[in-house]
Amino acid sequence: MSRVAKKVINLPKGVELKDADGVLSVKGPKGTLTMAKPAGVTVANDNGKVQLGAESADHMKMAGTTRAILANMFVGVSEGFTRKLELVGVGYRAAMQGKDLNLSLGYSHPVVFQVPAGITIATPTQTEIMVSGADKQQVGEVAAKIRAYRKPEPYKGKGIRYSGEKIIMKEAKKA
Repeated sequence: MSRVAKKVINLPKGVELKDADGVLSVKGPKGTLTMAKPAGVTVANDNGKVQLGAESADHMKMAGTTRAILANMFVGVSEGFTRKLELVGVGYRAAMQGKDLNLSLGYSHPVVFQVPAGITIATPTQTEIMVSGADKQQVGEVAAKIRAYRKPEPYKGKGIRYSGEKIIMKEAKKA
């Protein structure tokens, strides 16, 4: 039995939840997010308190997953999510050019990343990238795609890393 599904979600101020035709829609100041309601999962909204349930014990796992996704959607449309990336390496730079992110990562050519809809990218300094948006999954996916252009290598630690990420360094060859 899922214990996550039994927890009540409190709706933040200015956030609305609509359940129509098997689609859950969450609307707030940062935008609107939707998801398909899984079969066997019930959603009850009582004065700003959302309770999820399952039609049978088999559906309880999906109810817990749906509750976690809905809670992330509520936070996303009210506050938003942010991922910070750091560029480590000589000559590694990031800059916004219109709606595209231009990366200099030591290749013979600049890497241009086209920002998808619903995501905002900012470069406070040349070595920092801030990825933000309302959808937690999409923010994480965009940050992972940017990081994949030059993952941190284990000898010098050069590359694109998440803020606070620890890179396990290897020892260089001995002479």
